[in-house]
Amino acid sequence: MKNAVSWVLVLFLTVTLLNNCLQNTTHQEIKKKQSFIDQLRIAYSSGDISKWPKPILDPSKPAFTEIGHLPKVEFPADNLYSEEKASLGRVLFYDPRLSGSNQIACASCHDPELGWTDNRKLSFGHDRQLGSRNAMTIMNVAYAKSLFWDGRAASLEDQAKMPIEDMREMHEHIDIATEKIVKIKGYESLFEKAFGDKKITKDRIAKAIATFERTVISPPSRFDRFIDGDKEIYTNDEVMGLHLFRTKAQCMNCHNSGYFSNNVFENNGTSLLSSEEEDLGQYLITKNKSDVGKFRVPTLREITKTGPWMHNGSFNTLAEVIQFYSTGNPEPYKYRSTVHDGTTLNSEKSDMLKLLDLTKEEMLQLEAFLGTLSTPVTRPAPPKLPK
Repeated sequence: MKNAVSWVLVLFLTVTLLNNCLQNTTHQEIKKKQSFIDQLRIAYSSGDISKWPKPILDPSKPAFTEIGHLPKVEFPADNLYSEEKASLGRVLFYDPRLSGSNQIACASCHDPELGWTDNRKLSFGHDRQLGSRNAMTIMNVAYAKSLFWDGRAASLEDQAKMPIEDMREMHEHIDIATEKIVKIKGYESLFEKAFGDKKITKDRIAKAIATFERTVISPPSRFDRFIDGDKEIYTNDEVMGLHLFRTKAQCMNCHNSGYFSNNVFENNGTSLLSSEEEDLGQYLITKNKSDVGKFRVPTLREITKTGPWMHNGSFNTLAEVIQFYSTGNPEPYKYRSTVHDGTTLNSEKSDMLKLLDLTKEEMLQLEAFLGTLSTPVTRPAPPKLPK
């Protein structure tokens, strides 16, 4: 009996000792993890990027521009900014009379209440026709070096005319659209204030719209405030998400600079060749086989507002997007080649896409960080249209 009691006592003491050891180990791990986050918080909120941890980049991307604040907007020499020109551009941006039906304006697909997009997989255009791609936001578009998913417009001035003439979008010849604006007396004084005389031309319409679009800039986000020294504005998960963004997740390969885009074209394996959703991407513009399936890298600023995501609006949540990149997108073989106009074309997914093997916690932390790149929704009243 005494032996049995002794063994029970020994077992109890052993279990108690092991439990205390495990608790101590757990507490030490938690303390170590918190200490690491505290160090990251101090570094990233220091206001000095030289104190930031070194980013992890793909070997093919030896050069990059560090993430940070948006720089000052630069206006082209042949279309300098003026308040009057931007004001005119805003009115034209909202005017449906530029369209063939007199019902569709630029603002129809780029609504400020919806992150300056329309939150649709594919936009509706003339006669309710579906477009072929997701509408990109115009917020911060001043920093884009080429426009549209395939880069077919070299400037905002070029871009402004294209939706007007697109048969699926506004369905109007630019010259006819211009003549309609010429006939509206109320526009004469607006053009005179913007350009010095009452002459209305298609180029002036484009310049005014482009000038307005360059003023649609994000205000400072929580990210901007954090890196400027407001170190308590971030949660622990947001701090870790920022660190993962620059390191293990390797988002910095494409989404860098204050614009959170490298302004180039990449193939992430979403062209879906030989399917009903096939999209050859930049190849349609350049006819260069190496550009098959390449699309412009979009900005991540205001990302929580601009879904669904990708050129075809195929992802409904940011969690899906993060999971997609975590797996490296194992592109199905059957969607890698197609025959277009008698030419065999192949999709060559970027080598940067690889298995990242992010944990569930890490993916949640990344999503938390991305949320800090968005700012509160604005609901400006539409301008009064001239008569």
